[in-house]
Amino acid sequence: MYLLYSALLAIGLLVSLPYWLLQMLRHGKYHEGLGERLGGLPRRFDKVSDSPTIWVHAVSVGEVLAVSGVIDELRRHFPQHRIVISTTTSTGQRLARKRFGEESVFYFPLDFAFAIRPYLRVLRPELIVIAETEFWPNFLRLAHASGARIAVVNARISDRSWPGYRRFGLLLSGVLRRIDLFLAQTEEDARRLREIGAPAQRVQVKGNLKFDVAPLSPPPIIASLRAAFEQAEVGPILVCGSTVEDEEPLLLRAFENVLASYPGAMMILAPRRPERFGQVSELLKHLGIRFWRRSLWSGDPLSGGVFLIDTIGELASLYSLGDVAFVGGSLVPRGGHNIIEPAQYGVPIIVGNHTENFRDIVRLFQSRDAVRVVGPAEFPLVLMELLSNDEERRALGRRAAETLQSQTGATHRTLAALEKLLEPATVAAGGSS
Repeated sequence: MYLLYSALLAIGLLVSLPYWLLQMLRHGKYHEGLGERLGGLPRRFDKVSDSPTIWVHAVSVGEVLAVSGVIDELRRHFPQHRIVISTTTSTGQRLARKRFGEESVFYFPLDFAFAIRPYLRVLRPELIVIAETEFWPNFLRLAHASGARIAVVNARISDRSWPGYRRFGLLLSGVLRRIDLFLAQTEEDARRLREIGAPAQRVQVKGNLKFDVAPLSPPPIIASLRAAFEQAEVGPILVCGSTVEDEEPLLLRAFENVLASYPGAMMILAPRRPERFGQVSELLKHLGIRFWRRSLWSGDPLSGGVFLIDTIGELASLYSLGDVAFVGGSLVPRGGHNIIEPAQYGVPIIVGNHTENFRDIVRLFQSRDAVRVVGPAEFPLVLMELLSNDEERRALGRRAAETLQSQTGATHRTLAALEKLLEPATVAAGGSS
């Protein structure tokens, strides 16, 4: 099975090679870390590790943030271990390097034996911790054969991916047996994991690590914007984060209505993908809406327009400036994005009705009247209602913060489960000294 899988993976990469090359040339994507993805170890890993190693894999920014607390706790509880972190995306890589140090971070290898073996040979991990659902067959097979214990934390099966997992359940069951522990976010995720072949006795529910993510230290732009807004008496402020194609026109038309009633209103608009910054800029020009690009702004007066975020890594803190937050990928069928970041600041939240990727979080917030879920036609009306009703707007934000606070604790539960996986190795190390 693994030979066939590897052959199909290689064919798929060859067939799609023109797309990857085009992305590299047009957007500068994917070339970063290419050597590491192909099994070329960075120089800092060129010697076999003398210390026991814990390898944590987090695909992108969201997963890095989610497991950050677990990594901090692992470092504190296992100071004798070397902890390394791999990511798949360049944005996740930058955040991981900033949080944990460049010497500990690298790109996850492609799922070929020749790319994986060098890392296993040099790192010799005792424990591999995988965030959410990264079921790479060759990696799991080789990691298991190396003697590493393997845990999947914050595990979830989204509504979008669920049919595909079920379709390949028979093939997946053999892959999933290589994993020692599954820590699911919810009972529904646990049920789905068992249904696709995860051994029932290895599946536990520990909650969602994203509820435990502490706000990052605000970047300097936050203080600069707050001062500019106060000086010009800007308001109200709408923060639209992680927006996607076909969504910005809907948001901007609604914002034009806001400007008619509140000439000093500002929209902070943060498209999800960097390659779309220029496209959104052209849309703003076409609509005739005054705007400022964050990368070019040098403290000029702001009022009555759009502040376009064309940089990476600042959105989470920008939510703190909002009177209302909209979390994107949800007015069009893209599955939505995480609503926890604005909730951390007690900002009232609006999302569209396509939130499949965060179904349980959104349902929880809905059950406590802590989020507004709307369709494209309803969005302008609900937005204006919240902006015109200070009491209801503040109450909605307060309920969001309270709901978030009520769900914390997954980090400590996850750590306790991981400690049990490490117990045999830890005891053996202690007995041999």
